[in-house]
Amino acid sequence: MRNNLMMFLLLLFSISASAQNIKSFTLDEAIAYALANSFEVKNAYIEIADADQLIKENKATGMPQISGSLGYSYSFKLPETVVPAGLFTGMPIEGEFEKLPAFGAKNRLTASIDASFLAFDYSYLTALKAARTAKNMAFSQKEQVEVTVKNKVREAYLPSLILEETRNTLQKNIANLEKLFFETKELYKAGFVEQLDVDRLELSLANLKTEINNIDRQKDLIYNVLKFSMNFPADQQIAVSDDINRLLIDVEPRDLDGKVNYSTRAEYRVVQQSQILQDLNVSYIKSTYYPNLVTFAQYQQTGQSGKIFQDNLWTDLGVVGLSVNVPLYSGGAKKAKLQRAKLDLEKSNNQMRSLERAIWMEVGNARVAYKNAVQRVTDQQKNLDLAQKIYNTTQIKYKEGVGSSLEITQAEQALFQSQQNVIQAKYELLLSKVDLDKALGK
Repeated sequence: MRNNLMMFLLLLFSISASAQNIKSFTLDEAIAYALANSFEVKNAYIEIADADQLIKENKATGMPQISGSLGYSYSFKLPETVVPAGLFTGMPIEGEFEKLPAFGAKNRLTASIDASFLAFDYSYLTALKAARTAKNMAFSQKEQVEVTVKNKVREAYLPSLILEETRNTLQKNIANLEKLFFETKELYKAGFVEQLDVDRLELSLANLKTEINNIDRQKDLIYNVLKFSMNFPADQQIAVSDDINRLLIDVEPRDLDGKVNYSTRAEYRVVQQSQILQDLNVSYIKSTYYPNLVTFAQYQQTGQSGKIFQDNLWTDLGVVGLSVNVPLYSGGAKKAKLQRAKLDLEKSNNQMRSLERAIWMEVGNARVAYKNAVQRVTDQQKNLDLAQKIYNTTQIKYKEGVGSSLEITQAEQALFQSQQNVIQAKYELLLSKVDLDKALGK
């Protein structure tokens, strides 16, 4: 007895712990979780950080560049100098030469500091603008990735929610049918109905239980898709807790009839930034035709001695100056680069116009699909109300002995089918709303 009690307590604890480990999400919570854990979003933030470093790298090109050097050399054989013979005696001999004894310090130590500054370069300013635009483009790409992640979660969440809605509806139907089945069996025992009536209800009840078992088998597959879209741990349990009616709220009138705003779409903003970059590329190549000005300075000390690091004789050297680089001729390479950049810009403009047409069509189709889905839900709800009314009337007639079990079965099947039609219509409405939000860039 005591062992049985312990086993019961352990089983109860296990069930409780399992229930506590199930993480439940509304749609907004699922989207927030996905955005916080998506590898694609994390990589998009890395691209933004990389764009920041690119800006700093380009800025550094225009900053003073300072370098220092330290060198040592040892001449194990000093150079000899050849001069005309008799040069130093005042009696030169024409056509003859002689070598002077080698002279100089064998040890040489040199220390220098060099500095340069890009005083003017038009291409440098253009490169800075391009780097900032690249960062803006990285932000737009991050937004585009976030939109993609959101849409994936929505598309994976809705089937899970519809699955739970269908299961709840089936459970209610099973409960109602079990009650009717029990009452019919009692009537059969009393001799008021036939065995056939009991069998028909039992078959209907078995079919409903089969349907709910099928849903339970599909549940893992559908939830696995949701977990994958959220980057949720595959070995942990998950549940959906949103209200389908909350998600079916009407959209704003301007979303259905307003002017299409292309800039709300993240991919459109990406193309805009790409267009700006292509334009800056044209300006950059043009800027390479202009001269640039560089200032420089150098200070150097040189120490020479016969013995290493002893009795050094130091000499100084200081230099400042300007350097102007004037492009004159590049063999036509710059001209070709400029023409290619202009062609890329033209392609980018065509891509922009093509995307505008695609967005306009997508928004138009999404609006029509949403309106049709709203009407379909309204129609199916009316059919369900009528099927429920027929079912209720059939039940009353059956209990009063003026109806047959066949009528009950037919009315029940019509009711169940109408319920499924409403759920399917709601699902299609939710999908059409997702498509509309996607088309409008929400």
